[in-house]
Amino acid sequence: MREHEQHERIGGPHDRNDPAGEAQPHERPMDLAALRDKLQSKTGKQYWRTLEELAGDPQFEELLHREFPRQAPSEWDDGVDRRDFLKLMAASLALAGLSGCGRTPEQYLVPYVKQPDGLTLGKPQFYATAMPFGADAIGLLVESHEGRPTKIEGNPDHPSSLGATNVFAQASVLNLYDPDRAQTVTKYGEIQTWSLFVESAQAIAAGMKGTGGAGFRILTGIVASPTLAAQIQSLLTLFPKAKWHQWEPAVGDGTREGAKLAFGSYLNTVYRPEKADVILSLDSDFLGGGPGHIRYAREFSRRRKLDQYGELHRRSSDSEMNRLYVVEPTPSVTGATADHRLPLRASEVEILTRALAEKVVDVTVRLGQSAFANAVPPPGSEKWLDAVAKDLLKHRGKCLVVAGEQQPASLHALVHEINAALGNVGTTLYYTEPVEAHPVNHLESLRELCADIDAGKVETLLILSANPVYTAPHDFDFASKIKFDSRTNSKRVKNTIHVSSHFDEGRCASFRRHDQRHSATDRSALPHPLRARSACRF
Repeated sequence: MREHEQHERIGGPHDRNDPAGEAQPHERPMDLAALRDKLQSKTGKQYWRTLEELAGDPQFEELLHREFPRQAPSEWDDGVDRRDFLKLMAASLALAGLSGCGRTPEQYLVPYVKQPDGLTLGKPQFYATAMPFGADAIGLLVESHEGRPTKIEGNPDHPSSLGATNVFAQASVLNLYDPDRAQTVTKYGEIQTWSLFVESAQAIAAGMKGTGGAGFRILTGIVASPTLAAQIQSLLTLFPKAKWHQWEPAVGDGTREGAKLAFGSYLNTVYRPEKADVILSLDSDFLGGGPGHIRYAREFSRRRKLDQYGELHRRSSDSEMNRLYVVEPTPSVTGATADHRLPLRASEVEILTRALAEKVVDVTVRLGQSAFANAVPPPGSEKWLDAVAKDLLKHRGKCLVVAGEQQPASLHALVHEINAALGNVGTTLYYTEPVEAHPVNHLESLRELCADIDAGKVETLLILSANPVYTAPHDFDFASKIKFDSRTNSKRVKNTIHVSSHFDEGRCASFRRHDQRHSATDRSALPHPLRARSACRF
């Protein structure tokens, strides 16, 4: 850019600091030679905003005066000083306070015509329920006042919570009073009646019977409820060519696929931190999130309270404080609780695990004969790894190795082998059948659904308690697959039914939708790893 063009752009009529256009541009280019002479005559450090300020341009002083009045003679009215301003503010506050002293309007309380059995006004009632939480279910006690839930606490008789909760369970009661909760059936954003939706659904079902549901797809999150799973299975039986897809963004597929890689089928791993003297966490926040984390935190903390044991118990080995080693790339709740923490990149956790397997599996099987021979740990972790391996071997059968959900399946399979080599299976962890009703690889399931939509194989899509428009990876561009395309004047999916509790991104893209009940109402939600003893609706 030439010098006079740069000058005109800075001080020209299109200057955004001069919207009124009062500052006129220079009629001739700036005299740079004069500026150089002026700079040579100055000594010491000199600062200026623009070349106009250095040249002493009066137009720049005018612009500075309008933009920064404090740095130039102010044109504001100085008639109101600080004292008068405080007087006016005090008077305003006093008048505002007087406006709140009026008498509140009278309201009349209408008593029950037929008061429900067991209800005493002013006395709370408590209901036991289970709240689905990913591949888990949290046992809760809900405090209710006159039929309105107000507080949630853990159910001490429930095996998955043991009387504790997490922040999601505490905040779930607010969903009942959320103004954004869906309350009506909508079609293209317009409110419709339930009867119209039933008629439309029956017409769609009648049209799919002839093809056996070949163009029918169901998309859900993780389903841990046998009741909901049975209902979906009945649909698949009625429409044998239909498909059930699942997508849960907050749960990685590594845990599920790692078990299949190690055992040949999907299995659920249950940990017993209370029975472990030494615990190694490999990028796993098992105390702060994931299935069973509330129970795990309770069991882990029991081994941290030595004052609860008597002198006889202190002498036994079971009363010793446990020791926690954590390897993680980012800080977590588990890492903050660790006795020894090693920060490591997420991509290097598997390398460290292979080096650990060489020190543990080779010793328990045959030195140098396993597939992990000559594994090299990440630089700087050698001493830390040697100490962990010695501690695990010293506590065989009383130690535990946990892998993170976001780690790949190969690392999870490797951790299963390490735990088996150390004799931990059956003591500090055990395996059960999957809690999920239909365990699948979620990423591959969503990819298959998107491929069918692109191929024109999907005519009706039923989305249950999921929001793939927001949570699906950007590469899939799920919103464009179900929205109306104005260029082609058509939709890839003819019918989209979205069932959710709130108005979310999926509502805007759905053909029709209706509201869903609160999440903590499922009698049959399975906790991790046992089933709830009692549950009631609220």
